[in-house]
Formats: sequence, structure tokens, C-alpha cells
Amino acid sequence: MMRFERDKLQEILVALDSVIDRMHEFENDHKAQLNRVHPKYSQSAMNLVHYLAMRSFNMNIFQDKLEEIGLPFNLESHNNIQFGMLNLRAVIYSLMELELADEENECVNNKKVKEILKENHKAVFGEIRNERKTAIMVTQPREAADNEDVIKSLLKQGMDCARVNCAHDDEIIWKKIIDNIKANDVHCKIMMDLGGPKLRTGKMKPGPKVIHIKPKKNALGQVIEPAKIWLAPYGTLPTRDKEYDAIIPVNKKWLRKTKKGSFIIFKDWRGKKCKIKIYEKEGRGRWGSCRNSAFVTTETLLNVFIEKKSASEIHSVQELLPLEEVIFLFEGDSLRLDKEPIPGEPAAYDEEGNLLELPHISCTLPEIFDHVNSGEQVYFNDGKIEGVVKECHSDHLIVEITSASKKGGKLKADKGINFPNSDLGVSGLTKKDKEDLKFVSKHADSVNFSFVNNKQDVEALLDELKKLEANIGVILKIETKEAYRNLPGILLKAMENYPVGVMIARGDLAIEAGWKNFAIIQEEILQLCEAAHLPDIWATQVLENLAKKGTPTRAEITDAAMAQRADCIMLNKGPYIAKAVRMLDKVVSKMQRIQKKKVTILPKLEFSESF
Repeated sequence: MMRFERDKLQEILVALDSVIDRMHEFENDHKAQLNRVHPKYSQSAMNLVHYLAMRSFNMNIFQDKLEEIGLPFNLESHNNIQFGMLNLRAVIYSLMELELADEENECVNNKKVKEILKENHKAVFGEIRNERKTAIMVTQPREAADNEDVIKSLLKQGMDCARVNCAHDDEIIWKKIIDNIKANDVHCKIMMDLGGPKLRTGKMKPGPKVIHIKPKKNALGQVIEPAKIWLAPYGTLPTRDKEYDAIIPVNKKWLRKTKKGSFIIFKDWRGKKCKIKIYEKEGRGRWGSCRNSAFVTTETLLNVFIEKKSASEIHSVQELLPLEEVIFLFEGDSLRLDKEPIPGEPAAYDEEGNLLELPHISCTLPEIFDHVNSGEQVYFNDGKIEGVVKECHSDHLIVEITSASKKGGKLKADKGINFPNSDLGVSGLTKKDKEDLKFVSKHADSVNFSFVNNKQDVEALLDELKKLEANIGVILKIETKEAYRNLPGILLKAMENYPVGVMIARGDLAIEAGWKNFAIIQEEILQLCEAAHLPDIWATQVLENLAKKGTPTRAEITDAAMAQRADCIMLNKGPYIAKAVRMLDKVVSKMQRIQKKKVTILPKLEFSESF
């Protein structure tokens, strides 16, 4: 008696034949693109086309039919579609006792595909440390240019490849960072980000020249930890790993005489009497503690007591830099977004509290004003502040704030702006990108292409690389809705180069796609990369709290564990970045024991026998 019902098997066979026929159609339709890819990607590009053909059907119905009759078949693996489909058809034919004609198409087996995946992974990320399968990429901090110990620490903790962002610093700093990396590990891969046409807030009007000392207090307003003050000559910073609450620049001549036990009495800007106790000497600077909340200005006079019973010496604070002005925005507020680079300012009020002038700030890409319409959404500062465009004028927009922190959303200079519903007509290489590319092509292993939106953008990048006679990898940063929609074409165009990788830039992508859509889009990108045999990078805010504050959140650990499904995980810089690299190395190494990409591995469980 047949275990599987013949009519059910016939339904599956009909569906299967339809999918295989569609795969052949897609091959013919995209033959020109397939012929242009790099020879190393010939099989990979073909598999991507087969995957797109398969996904042109609702495969859920097909999966349900297989599950209904209890026929085990893995549709989750996408790296060898044709091989899997033909094998399944052979199984169905055998169960139906039908004779299967010899297949005209030869396809590679899974062993060969694994070799291709491994080769592509190594071409982008190099050799991986600590027997991990997932690489760790680390964004290099500015200190890595002058302090080689920063690099040594990151490499020791598990960094496999380094990211240098061209949006910050300059060629001199980039070269120093790269030289320090190569001096410690010549095989460490270097990835350099092009800044791209990033839309950000413009400069703010300088605020007051003041330092705010804030000790930590409990809910009752009681001081539970004094503020840590760094006193030093102008420009002298404490060592990298030490945190501080405030830096006060002072004259080195009198500071040299102070020691542990010295103290400073002063009246702050409000006339409040305050005290700083010096408790540690470090190089040319001193560490002090202050239990008072204080506002220190350039005019503040310091009564310095070198010894406890000595007479005081009166000194002054050195010239202070102005604080960066901040705009606080609440739900229901209006904000003016200027086309011209007018320095931003908070709202202005009269003595009775009546609004005289709206808060205003400019943006770095004035050309977007020709593309934004009323009613379209706008997000500021990584989505922390949400708004909608209420009025469009030739020189400014009026934005109504629809969501912000109850304490007020902070808006400063150089914060991201997103118009997820607007077609801004902004993409591709900027003038600065083309200049930076000259350096990148000589010193990096791969260029990270920011804000790619379509295959024309990729073609422009490849043309520039040809002009420079550059032989480097390309990593596509997918961070817009348009890039996601055009991803198949983007990948096939990029595969004319070798090697290629894909970065899921989750920060901007989440805002552009919408929070409710982001999870599924992230998953679809991972699947497309698997089908194209292209290594992917899980980026943005991985272990961010740990890197910046020294302690991870529970959600961060879960996110890091899920990131193991990608081929590489990117960490951003922070005071505790070495600690974050070490934690990520441990989490990923443990996760790969029970999960390989999306496939669950089942090692022997170690449970108590009494259950």
C-alpha cells in the first residue's frame, strides 16, 4: 500500500514542474545580465535568478502540501535552488513509480556550493579568528590613529576586519589607523565607508560658554555619587578608558603644585558656593570630585588650597568653548527646516512666554526641498523625533512634531533626517565620495557604498573604480526602501565585480521602511544574500549600550545571538568597544554550536535526569 496518496503527490508534482519551468524562463529573460557577472559568480548569479523565480510563486501553499503528507523537504536553504528542486522531483517520481527522464541541465551539488560560499566569505572578510564562522567588524575610533594599543586590544579580543568611515576625520588620520592595523596584523581586512549623500541637520548657533557639573542623585535629590572632574591644561585629555563628568581647562603652572588632598573653593555663575577635592594625579592633569551641582564659566574665580591649612591662591578658568546649542521639541511643536545654512536656534519667547520665533535648523542637502510635499513624514535623530510636513515654501519647510520624548526630544547639529515617503532624487556618488575613492582604492580591501538605491548607482561606482584601475571589493549598504525594492538588480550589477558583500544598515533602513516592516525586510535581505552566495553584514547598534556604557542590555544579547545568522557582525565605536568585541566573540561562538545560519543544530542536551 502506498504511504503517500497519489493525488496529493500529483498536486505537488504539478506545482514543482511550474516552479522549474519558471526557473528556465527567468534564466532566458536575464541571460544578458548573467553573462556579464564575474566568472566567480556565474553559479551564484544563476542561483539568485532561480530563487527569484521560485519566490514569484506563493511557496507557502507548496510547503503546506509537503507537510500535509509528511514528506520531509527543506525549503529554508536557498543556496542551491535548482539542485533541491530537481532532487525533490526525483523523489516524487520514485514515490509515484514513474520513470524520470535524464535531466538536460547539469547543476552543481551542495558540496561545491559550500566551497563557493567559503571562498566568497574569505575574499571579503579574510581568515576568521577563534574558530568562529561569523566575522567581527569594528568601526575604528579616532584614537586608533595615535594609540597603537587600541588596535592591539581589538585584535586580541577578536576583531577580524576593520571599518574606517570617510564621513569623519581625513586622509592623514585614516592612513595612521590603517598603518597601525597592518603593523599588528597584515592580514586584517580594511573596509572604508564612503559618506554618501547623507541628509543631516546643519550647524547650530553657538550656545553659552559654560560647564555644567552634575553629580549623580537619587529620586529624592540626594547626591549618591560625586561628579568626576578632569582638571588639566587646555587640550589635555585623560587616558582613553577613564570616564569623566566634566573637563575644566586651567593653567598648568599652578595645577602642577596641587596633589592629592588639595581642594578648590569657588562660586559658580549663580553665586552658589562649591568645592572640588583633588584625589588623584595623572600626567599633567588632576582628578577631582564635586558633590555640588555647578555652572562654571570663564569668569569663575578658583580659590586653590594647595595644603589643607595653607592660604589660598586665586586663579581663573581658561577660555571655555561654547556649548552646542540644543533644540528641545515636544509633541505638537512646530519646527522650521531652512534651505539656506542659517545657524539653528531654539524657539524665542517674550517675557510673558509668547512665542516670537519658531525653533529652526537647516539641512545639509538643500536640493531635497524641490521634492518634499505637504503631508509627508519626516524623522530626526535616528527616528527619536517624528514629524509631518505641514507647509512647503521655497526657502523652508514647517514641520509639526507628532512624537518625541515626554522630556523633550533633543535636536542638535549633524543629526540624521529621514523622509521615508518622499522621493528625494538623491543617491549615488557625491563629489567628496569620488575624491575619497582615490584614497580608498589604494589603501582598502573593500569600499562600503553608502545610500545605493539602484543598479545605476552601482554602475557609477564600478565606472569610477575602472578609471582608478582599482581592484577592490564592494560592500553594498542597504539603508533605504528604494534599495530594498531594487535589490535583485543591484546585486546582479554588483556581481560584475569581485568580491561583493551586503551590509544591512539597520538604522536608516528601519526608519525608511517603517518599524512594523523592518523585521521582515531584514529577513528578506538575508535570504537574497544567501541565494546570491554573497556574504552579509548585520550592522547598527549591536551591543551599543555595552560599547558606550560598559553594560549590555538583555535585548542586546538576544540581538547579538540572532546576528550569528549573518556572515559578519559590525560593532560601532565606544569607550568599551574592546569589551564589546570580547562579549560578541563569546556569544557568537556559543550560538554556532546550536545554529548554522537559519538551520537549527541538535547537539546532545545536558539536562538533569530527574524531570
